[in-house]
Amino acid sequence: MPAFRVDDGAAGPVPVRERKKLGWCNLTKFHSSLRVLILGGTAEATALAQLAAERRLDAVFSYAGRVDSLRPQPVPVRVGGFGGLAGLTAYLREEHMTHVVDATHPFAVQISRHAVAACAEIGVPLAALTRPPWRRRQGDRWQDVRDVAEAVGMLAGMKPRRVLLATGRGNLSDFAYADRHFYLLRLVAPLAAPFAPAHEVIVARGPFRFEDDLALLQAYAIDLVVSKNAGGQPARAKIDAARALDLPMLMIRRPRLPERAEYATPKEVLDWIAHV
Repeated sequence: MPAFRVDDGAAGPVPVRERKKLGWCNLTKFHSSLRVLILGGTAEATALAQLAAERRLDAVFSYAGRVDSLRPQPVPVRVGGFGGLAGLTAYLREEHMTHVVDATHPFAVQISRHAVAACAEIGVPLAALTRPPWRRRQGDRWQDVRDVAEAVGMLAGMKPRRVLLATGRGNLSDFAYADRHFYLLRLVAPLAAPFAPAHEVIVARGPFRFEDDLALLQAYAIDLVVSKNAGGQPARAKIDAARALDLPMLMIRRPRLPERAEYATPKEVLDWIAHV
């Protein structure tokens, strides 16, 4: 990244050390030199896009394209993969991106690792907009598991259960090996491939209410919840409902990712963009 950005030739370059003193209200005239890629798909990414649009920041929102019904965004949108690490690196160069914000799901490991590597290769600043993980509360009957493979192994050794499987579509084929259970699947889109074990699919998009999830667990006589520790409020209702019903849970830990700057709110991310 250059040590300064040019104010359309009007006032000359503004050094980084001076720019860091400015808030977003004073940075409008520098927007022409900023171009941000938002790796999205989460509620937090949409909130960031909205704030970027309000501040008239040049941003592009990227969807992986795995879901047919995509939320509309207030900034330009691209859909689909980049073609691996090389493709993402080329895209950042060709589109003259000055910043990248990884606001993907905490378990979207591949794109997050590619973002770290691509930004490091070409010197583009990267930050993550990361929702805090869920923390165990009094009354929770969590059993932390290392990853999906460990969760599947534990299920394979259990007697038949009625399971709310809240892990998304990406790992469903793994759970097919633990086929003695009934699985309730709540997904944002219908299944794209067969799922062998006994199951029922509910197509719905969060946020979900505690009362609704409590009724759901009771209606289907669920006696075990399996979830990734995605964190955030929109998907927390099932955790609170499981506690209220004294249900056990298998909680899959977040994967380890390379070190990067992380922020918890869209405002913090915009402040980072203004100061980097």
